[in-house]
Amino acid sequence: MPDSASNDKADLSVAIDAAHSSVAPDGMSTRVIAVDGPGGAGKSTFAAQLALGLGNVQIVHTDDFASWDNPIDWWPKLRESVLVPLAAGDSAVYVPTSWEDEVKSQVVVQPAQFVVLEGVSASRQAFQPYLAYSIWIETPRDVRLRRGLERDGLEARERWEEWMADEDLYIARENPADRADLIVPGS
Repeated sequence: MPDSASNDKADLSVAIDAAHSSVAPDGMSTRVIAVDGPGGAGKSTFAAQLALGLGNVQIVHTDDFASWDNPIDWWPKLRESVLVPLAAGDSAVYVPTSWEDEVKSQVVVQPAQFVVLEGVSASRQAFQPYLAYSIWIETPRDVRLRRGLERDGLEARERWEEWMADEDLYIARENPADRADLIVPGS
């Protein structure tokens, strides 16, 4: 039986090949590749490897738009700030959300062959007209919670449980795994 590292490399190879074979939506020159999944699933790690495999392309993180107070319904800002300009062949400009009251610098995303859109609800229905390919990272809930608490500390448990409840609503409402072009195990 292949080990997890072999499976990870195989999934990444499939994703890279599929991204190269994908077609940008009508009128777009940039192929936006979504890496979606719930918090703690392993999206950021997979997206970073994918971006590197595609030629070190830029990643837009949904966490740059979400917040603890608004974990799911921030999407109009991302669509208008990033996806609409890229669809028109223009640069996208935004200032990321400050999760810990730090000052964030403006981010510029240039139109390119590929842009990876990574994060919770990256493949939501409202983004479908802009996506060339979507990947869902499937990871057991207990693993995700453990990863989140390892990163954010045990004092964040209540926030993580609230966040996961909001994610559950998104998943039930939109069924992103059913729309995904590729499902990757995140553990």
